This record gives sequence, C-alpha cells and structure tokens, in this order.
Amino acid sequence: VAFMFITLPLRENRQHNMAGGRPGNGPVPGDFDNEIRSWVPLSLTHVEYPAGDWLGKTLAYISLSPLVILVSFGTLVIFRRDLHTITFLCGTLLSEAINFVLKHVIKEARPYKARDNFTEFGMPSSHSQLMWFVATYLAFFVIVRLHHGNSSCPWENLWKYTVIVCWFLLAGTVSYSRVYLEYHTWAQVCWGALIGSLLACVWFCITQFILTPLYPRIVSWHLSELLMLRDTTLIPNVMWFEYTSYRAESRTRQRKLVSMKSQ
Repeated sequence: VAFMFITLPLRENRQHNMAGGRPGNGPVPGDFDNEIRSWVPLSLTHVEYPAGDWLGKTLAYISLSPLVILVSFGTLVIFRRDLHTITFLCGTLLSEAINFVLKHVIKEARPYKARDNFTEFGMPSSHSQLMWFVATYLAFFVIVRLHHGNSSCPWENLWKYTVIVCWFLLAGTVSYSRVYLEYHTWAQVCWGALIGSLLACVWFCITQFILTPLYPRIVSWHLSELLMLRDTTLIPNVMWFEYTSYRAESRTRQRKLVSMKSQ
C-alpha cells in the first residue's frame, strides 16, 4: 500500500510533464524531447535520388548545374568587372524572375511522389529554363560576339561548335534529370526549355543592339571608375590581351628596377 502511494504521484507527475506542465497545454517551449517542429527542406540544393541507383545519383549531381552557374557568374562579376558579364547575369536573373511569376500564375503541381509533398509549383521547370537560357545565349555569344584574330581557321570554328554542342548537351541532361528524378513532367521541362530559349534570343538582341552601344558611355562614369567596370567588346581575344599587357608591364617594371639598382 505504501508503495502504491509513493509511485502513483510519480506517474501523475510524469503524465503532467508530458502534457506540457498544465492540463490542456502543449509541450513546454525549449523542451526538445517533447516539442514537435515542422521541417522544410531548402529546395535550392535539396535533390533526392533512388537508393542504389548510380544513374540517379549522377543525374542528381548534374541537376545542381544551375547553382554552379550562378556562383560562377558571381565570381566572374566580382573579379572581372566586365559589363557584358554583368548584363548576362542580369538576363539570367530576369529569366528566373519570369519563371517565378509564371509558376504562381499557372500553379501546376509537380508529379506526385509518396515520399514528399512539394510546396512549390512545377510549371515551367526553373532548372530547365535557366539551363536553356544560358546555352542559347552562349551560342549567340560564341557565334556573333566572340572573334579571334583568324576566325576563318577551321580549328577555331571546331572549337566554337564544340562549346555550343556541350552546353546544349548539358542543358538537355539537366532537363532529363528533372524528369528522371520525378521533380517535373516532360511538359514542364519542355516549356521551361522553350521559354528559356526565347528569352535568351530576346535578351541577346537587347544586349547586342541597345546595351552594347552604351557600354563606352557607362565605363566613363565616375561610379564605373570607382567600381573598376570595363568594356571588352572591341578586344578580340581578352585572355591574350591580358596576358600580353601583364607581360609588358612586368618587363617594364623589371627594367626600371634594374636601372635603379645600377645607379
């Protein structure tokens, strides 16, 4: 009997604590053992693939290409300060903004998966739209704007076409990965590819015929000088130009240093 009188309050106290301290209340705030929280995945990098599926794992990594491209854009803008690169990035971000608006206007759901309940819409695919925007824009850039010293060289043309084909293959692979991993339907990735390609055509025309003639005026602004913005449109081979400029400057400074030591 004494044992019952001792254990009964302990059981009631345990039930009282599990109920949140007072009858009718939820878990005690800060009690991580009892508090139930809702977790939301970061969809920007959250990619799942079937366990043991090596192809699905490979496609999951490839589907992260848009994130790599955006990070590369940011790195180029910070270290290169080229106006055309900045314009290209602005077009890519504008394409993503249009994709966001279209998704919330169309409101088409993603393919149903029993393991997940997506909170984002799927029409059109943002991965597909971004990749096809970048691939189409780069194709125009390589053909129209990228000119080296001898553009009639067959090896140079082969290099250009190889770059274009590789980018379109990457865009197609990313689009296929979104269907294979059941994040989008074929219609969603196809519409994303079409919209991205059309936006790239429009943005390249705006850049080529409207923005490029303004680059010399923009780089002459005082703010552009403070930010060290530059226009490399008229330089046929930027890498070779930078290499020769650095080499000439280094040799000039080396000669000055030798001259100062000899005095």
